[in-house]
Amino acid sequence: MSGYICNLKEQVERRHIRWKNRYGIALAGDLYMEKGLNPEERRMALVVGAPYGGVKEQGPAVYANELAARGFVVLTFDPCYMGESGGEPRHVSSPDLFSENISAGVDYLGLLPFVDRERIGAVGICGSGGFALSAAAVDTRIKAVVTASMYDMSVAARLGLTPEQIQAEKERLSRKRWEDVEQGFPEYLPAFPEEPAEEIPDGMEGIWREFFEFYGTRRGHHPNARGNFTTTSALSFMNYSLNDHIDEISPRPVLFVVGEQAESRFFSDMAYERAREPKRMAVVPDCNHVDLYDDRAKIPFDEIEGFFRESLG
Repeated sequence: MSGYICNLKEQVERRHIRWKNRYGIALAGDLYMEKGLNPEERRMALVVGAPYGGVKEQGPAVYANELAARGFVVLTFDPCYMGESGGEPRHVSSPDLFSENISAGVDYLGLLPFVDRERIGAVGICGSGGFALSAAAVDTRIKAVVTASMYDMSVAARLGLTPEQIQAEKERLSRKRWEDVEQGFPEYLPAFPEEPAEEIPDGMEGIWREFFEFYGTRRGHHPNARGNFTTTSALSFMNYSLNDHIDEISPRPVLFVVGEQAESRFFSDMAYERAREPKRMAVVPDCNHVDLYDDRAKIPFDEIEGFFRESLG
C-alpha cells in the first residue's frame, strides 16, 4: 500500500489488517503501535475514523502516527464500500453502517491481548466525528470520544433547505433510484480529480476551497478518496438523525476540537450544547476546518493525549 500523507515515526510500527463489521463486510485497516511493545502490558487503545469521503492513508494516519508514538494502540480503517474495504457497489454511504464501522474497530481492538478492553476511546475527524458520537451513544465500550472539525452529515443533508426544497430533493433522489436500477448500478460523481491538481479551480470559495486544497492537490490527494458518494446515498441521511441521543454518552466524556476560523464550527457548537457533562471544547487559534486533518502544528495532540489519559487511565 502507498499514498500515506505523513512519514511513519521511527519508533512506530504499522500493521495492515482486515476484519469484519457486524454486517459481515470486510474492513481494511492499519494498526499503529510503539515498536517493541510489551505483549504482557495491556494498553489504552483508540479507533480513528476518517473525514467523510476520506481514507486511512490521510488524516487518520496523521493522528495514529502521533498518538501511537505517545503510547496508545491506534486503529485506522477505510469505511465499508470505500478504499480497500469490502462492500458493493462502491462509494455507498450510510449513517448506520458508517457509525457501525467505529464499533467494529472496538471489536477488533478488544480481541488484542495487549489492549485493555475497558480503556478504548474513539477519535472522529470531520464526518466521522458525528459517526463516533452516534456509535458512542449506544456502544458503552467506547469510554471517551474526541471529535476534530466535527461534521454531522445528517444535519448537513437538510441544512439551509426549506420544506419545499427538501420535498423537491426527495423527489429528485427518489426518481434517481429508478435510473440506478434501470442501468444496473448507482450513479457516482467524484468531486476531485484522479490525479492531484496543481491549482485550485477558479470560483471555489470557503470550505469547498479548503476541501479541494486537501483532497484535490498533493497535500492530501489519494486515489481512493475522490469525494462524494453514490447520489442516492443522500436519502438515508435525510431520514436519519445521527446525534439525537448524544446526551446518553454521559458520564463518558467528550472533547470537541474545532478551528477558530472553521466554517463548520457550528456543528460542534450544536453537538456541545446537546451533550451532557463531562464535555470540553478546545478552540484552536488561526485554524480552519481542514487544518485539523493534517497540520501537526495546529492539531492539539498534547490536549488530546491528556484528555484520553485522564478519561481512560
